[in-house]
Amino acid sequence: EVKRIPLEEAIERGLVERFDPAPIYLEHLEDLIDAEPIKRAGLLVVHDAMWGNGAGWLERILGGGRTRVVGIRQERNPVFPGMIRPEPIPPNIQACQEKVREIGADVGIVNDGDADRIGIVDERGRFLNQLQVYGLLALYLLEVRGWRGPIVKTLSTTSMLDKLGEIYGVPVYHTGVGFKYVGPKMLEVDAIVGGEESGGYAFRGNIPERDGILAPLFFLDFMVQTGKKPSELLEYLYQVVGARYYYDRIDRYFPLEEGETVRRRVEEARPSSLAGLKVTSLDTTDGYKYGLEDGGWLLIRFSGTEPGLIRFYCETTHQDKVRALLEEGMKLAGLATDS
Repeated sequence: EVKRIPLEEAIERGLVERFDPAPIYLEHLEDLIDAEPIKRAGLLVVHDAMWGNGAGWLERILGGGRTRVVGIRQERNPVFPGMIRPEPIPPNIQACQEKVREIGADVGIVNDGDADRIGIVDERGRFLNQLQVYGLLALYLLEVRGWRGPIVKTLSTTSMLDKLGEIYGVPVYHTGVGFKYVGPKMLEVDAIVGGEESGGYAFRGNIPERDGILAPLFFLDFMVQTGKKPSELLEYLYQVVGARYYYDRIDRYFPLEEGETVRRRVEEARPSSLAGLKVTSLDTTDGYKYGLEDGGWLLIRFSGTEPGLIRFYCETTHQDKVRALLEEGMKLAGLATDS
């Protein structure tokens, strides 16, 4: 039998203590970023809390200045209306994109349900994918803040980080997918930043875990310190790394009874080229990641949490090869759309 007691009675008896971490967290943020220049900048920011825990935070931090934060979907609702999963990616970000266009905002910021991940919408209402955002955050820390130290990235995120590592003379460490790998590596090497393809980023001086409030503040500060809009920052990043990078991902389900066959196909595949690009390496740390001659890659990875799910990711400097690379990956697994 489970013993129960009303919450208020438990509080009166000293069995439950209420704790508000907000004041301590806000004080800690002041050690990591000066929000005053952002508040004075006069930006118009759309913040989409996506019915989750991020509601009200940016408004609270940036209020009282010339910058105005317009919140949407700020009411907490665990049903997360209109979406299957509250992830800050299309199509879930459509409401933010529409609001940015409607009011002529400078940028849109989207949090996921528990506010540890972010999505960015540029001033034209276009989505910046999480690989682009990670590249931008790393560039901000290296160039604007002058931080130096290792970068930690999962296998499924951008090669632009390796380019930035070469340019600024800092090491870049690759890990398996998930912060259970990123966090410990950050602590081990005292990294300035760690991140993954899902839009979660962690920073030196903070906890080695994703922080969806600090990350957008850094992004906004990048805009303020450079005087550039999000689309201009992206073009600047491409100039620094010397190429434009294109990314996409496809998730495919397969019958559980075919799991061994699909795995065997992928394990035994040894292509010399993919979509006309020479394969230069194969990394099996977490899945099957084929390095390509243009500095891009194709990653085939079986989900660790959903049986019967396989993910195909790619990044390349050839926009016209993105779909072809994903199709080639699905062919290796015997799951191509025409198979």
